[in-house]
Amino acid sequence: MATKSTPNSSMPEWIPRLVATVIVSVLAIAFTIFIVTKLRGLIALVLVALFLSFALEPFVNRLVKRGWKRGVATGVILFGFILALVLLVGAMVPLVLQQINEVIRQAPTWLTTLTDRLESWFGISISQSDLLAELKNTNGLLANYATNFAGNIFVISKQILTTVFQVFGVLLFTFYFVADAPHLRRVICSFLPPKSQRIVLSTWELAIDKTGGYMTSRALLGLLSTVATFLVLTLLGVPFAIPLALWMGIVSQFMPVIGTYIAASLPLIVALIAQPRAFLPLLVFILVYQQIENYIFAPRITARTMELHPAVAFAAVIAGASIAGVAGALLALPLAAILQESTREYLKRHELVESKLFAGPGATKKTTKSKK
Repeated sequence: MATKSTPNSSMPEWIPRLVATVIVSVLAIAFTIFIVTKLRGLIALVLVALFLSFALEPFVNRLVKRGWKRGVATGVILFGFILALVLLVGAMVPLVLQQINEVIRQAPTWLTTLTDRLESWFGISISQSDLLAELKNTNGLLANYATNFAGNIFVISKQILTTVFQVFGVLLFTFYFVADAPHLRRVICSFLPPKSQRIVLSTWELAIDKTGGYMTSRALLGLLSTVATFLVLTLLGVPFAIPLALWMGIVSQFMPVIGTYIAASLPLIVALIAQPRAFLPLLVFILVYQQIENYIFAPRITARTMELHPAVAFAAVIAGASIAGVAGALLALPLAAILQESTREYLKRHELVESKLFAGPGATKKTTKSKK
């Protein structure tokens, strides 16, 4: 007589499928991480180019509406962007070299002044011979560094070529992202259902609009800062007025919160070295102009484009630099701008209940009373 199997004598059919699914999922995740790790450099280049294309596409679209071919318009805008960067770097190089020579020339005088003031103010006596000995040791370290630099010239040349290749890659990807943007969007959306297509296109349009708007507002504020700084530096007789004004305009606008202080430090140092009498008037101008920009220029300009809260911008740059270095820092601001506006666009917002905690500059007079 055959024995009957008990209900629990065999393994349920779903367990092998679950085990196979888990194994395949783990292998897929591991393979994805491996590929992303190996291609992280390429992915960074593509992301930088993508966000740069978001900033440049509005300008290209304006030229296309005027009858320009899209490829030609993209080339002209991209060439103008590259030319502006080259001119900025070319203007800054003579300034750096000149100031290094000036520091070397003035070092003995500053050393004497420093030792005299330390002794007269704080009673601290420092032997100039000891300081000179330390300087000689520093020179020895610099000489060793220069020797190592010459010995590793091949490695340094390789790094320079790699950097040039990366810049060229970013520019090439940016050109194709902008020139072939309509075709690229059609290809991506052809793999998606209509509902997903609308979401992708809406997000893409929002990214272009807000990234371009943010970059435009920063550029306008930077232009105003550059012009004002150039006029003041020229009137005060501070040398290298053009590169210093460009430095002030760019760094103060595209580095959140601390950018103003970093940007102002260089003109102040140059004024202190080359034109000491101009230091105090220049400092007063920077402080006054910053208030004018914060309370007059910025609200009017960003009202037509987009304003990114300074705390959000600062946190975004730190997070981006921590995650992906320089590329992450470059992507942080436009990405934060897109996320901020996406939150406002897609998340539902409700009327506020009546509370004294809402009192402040942004509070409205009418609020919805809470239901009992």
